[in-house]
Amino acid sequence: MLQFRRCSMAFLLCTRDQTSSSGQRNQGVSHENPSHKKTFARRFTLRGASLTDCSLRIALQWKLLPMNWKYYHQLRPDQLEKIVAETPIAFWPLGLLEHHGWHLPIGFDGIKAERLCVRIAEQTGGVILPTMWWGALGGHSDFKWTHYQDPTAVVNIFTTTVEQLIQFGFRVLVLMVGHYPWQSILNQQLPQFEAKYPNIHFLAGTEANIGGESVKIGGDHAAKEETAYGLALLPELVDQSTLRSGRDRTAWPNNTPPPADRQHPGVEFDPNEPMFAQMGEPADQATAAHGEQALTQVVDSLVIRINNFLL
Repeated sequence: MLQFRRCSMAFLLCTRDQTSSSGQRNQGVSHENPSHKKTFARRFTLRGASLTDCSLRIALQWKLLPMNWKYYHQLRPDQLEKIVAETPIAFWPLGLLEHHGWHLPIGFDGIKAERLCVRIAEQTGGVILPTMWWGALGGHSDFKWTHYQDPTAVVNIFTTTVEQLIQFGFRVLVLMVGHYPWQSILNQQLPQFEAKYPNIHFLAGTEANIGGESVKIGGDHAAKEETAYGLALLPELVDQSTLRSGRDRTAWPNNTPPPADRQHPGVEFDPNEPMFAQMGEPADQATAAHGEQALTQVVDSLVIRINNFLL
């Protein structure tokens, strides 16, 4: 069962108005009774799924108590059965090991996706699978410390795992893309799953699009946007002071940069430049406040959609 925090007065009034307009009475409910507060919240969620009866601003005033989410690989079989019975939500961070400039860790995509999943799971419950580190595609294949894999192998792992999660009983699959080229794989593979399993709720995409059309935030590679998300999600691993000149050809495997025809347009290929490997506005312009403001929209959107589907 979902556990709700004390609802704000605006939220309760909105919910009470909905109840009254439907011809139902509050039947002398005391607002001090936690079970009734939960009932109010659940009524609003069910009736306000489209968010048309009350404003989105008011809808987002309700918050959930921290839920009992777990890491999938740390659970015993009986524990997994219990979670699937109560909160059948599986989060899968889709990352990569890839050069992300001088200031971000090589595993940035996966860490970003996982920590965003944690923020959502704290309000929904469920399990978080081990991050998928082996991905494919992108414009940094020639960069040192980057590991791209055969796309066919990556697709096989992806489709097999999604099929297994559905067979195990999960009803909501959150496929959180950290490495943006994963999106092309999702676009190719997800339609067949959606057609085959119409009762499964798939939420899939990057932080820039998984929130739906109402959530408009940006994306780039290791530049201002992603760095802001890093400052919000993994600040202990971000060091903007490293954005300086002074590196040389040793930044490349075998001290050899790729030929011009292998250089992705928009990516900085000069290791002497502070923006080396970046694509977008300079990362030194990024702030944690900007990242928090953007990611909060994503988290709120997904929490509402997941809880509405399961209630």
